[in-house]
Amino acid sequence: MNANYMYSLIAVIVLLLLAYVGVAGLHLEVLFGIVFPYVAMAIFVAGFVYKLVGWAKSPVPFPITTTSGQQVSLPMVSPARIDNPNNKLGVVIRMLLEIFLFRSLFRNTKFEIKDTNKFSYEMEKWLWLFALAFHYAFFVVLIRHLRFFTEPVLLPVQWLEKLDGFFQVGLPGIFLSGFVLMAAVIYLFLRRVWIPQMRYISLPADYFPLFLILAIAASGILMRYVAKVDIVNAKELTMGLVTLRPTIPEGIGVLFYVHVFLVSVLLAYFPFSKLMHLGGIFFCPTRNLPGNTREFRYENPWNYPVKIHTYEAYEDEFREKMIEAGLPVEKMPGPEKNLEEGEKE
Repeated sequence: MNANYMYSLIAVIVLLLLAYVGVAGLHLEVLFGIVFPYVAMAIFVAGFVYKLVGWAKSPVPFPITTTSGQQVSLPMVSPARIDNPNNKLGVVIRMLLEIFLFRSLFRNTKFEIKDTNKFSYEMEKWLWLFALAFHYAFFVVLIRHLRFFTEPVLLPVQWLEKLDGFFQVGLPGIFLSGFVLMAAVIYLFLRRVWIPQMRYISLPADYFPLFLILAIAASGILMRYVAKVDIVNAKELTMGLVTLRPTIPEGIGVLFYVHVFLVSVLLAYFPFSKLMHLGGIFFCPTRNLPGNTREFRYENPWNYPVKIHTYEAYEDEFREKMIEAGLPVEKMPGPEKNLEEGEKE
């Protein structure tokens, strides 16, 4: 049994029990429904901004783009305008494809050693598909939840809900995004456990967000389809948080506070985890720089002045000794120099 994912699983279970006991046993609804969300949001915003400012200040003196195509060179050589862009337009297109379609992950390959003791490279599209499904499902779930923080509900949110809930089976209607999110998280977890190479490099920090997001999705699905909560009172609480007039309505249910607490933990954990690739992708020098090193010569703007000793100065200083030692020199002493030496003798 892998201890790394067990540590993460135990940590999430402890968080679940902490919220349940705190609300059901100790009646700390204010703490879990108001204090923790505010603290988590403050940590999220401050941590997010701190990370972005730190990345923005980091020096990137040379283009270190990761490319998979021919750079612009001679006219007779066809360049890869997107894989190896040499201008800002190409960089923008490349970034858009990377952000919205995970283009580099689409071309990901895996290798195996076959019975012939040879490496076999194969395309790995399942990872790309489930990663894309995970991110878009998470995005849809996030946008859908805006209905709890706006009054009236924004029209785009209503359209997205209709699109997400087109698969109508009884009441309440089924939102596919929640189940897709759970399926994608389970796949990403099983992939880390099943593949030996992934299991070897996976740390508790890789498993913890997966278990945390899985618990959030599961508690949300339970609230909608099994243990119903009072939506009106839940929105009253969320609207109070947004308007800075928080209140704790009666009869919301323990599961709601557990769900809110897990979301708060995810928010506070977000800026200090690998989930920060959400903002880091825009500051990634291997993606956001053009591959035009053949067109422009880059000099490091952070280089400080250095006192140099050229060969000409070195030879001027040691020319006589070099000649005496029989070493070749580029400039022989002139007649005046030889005359001065003769007078000295």
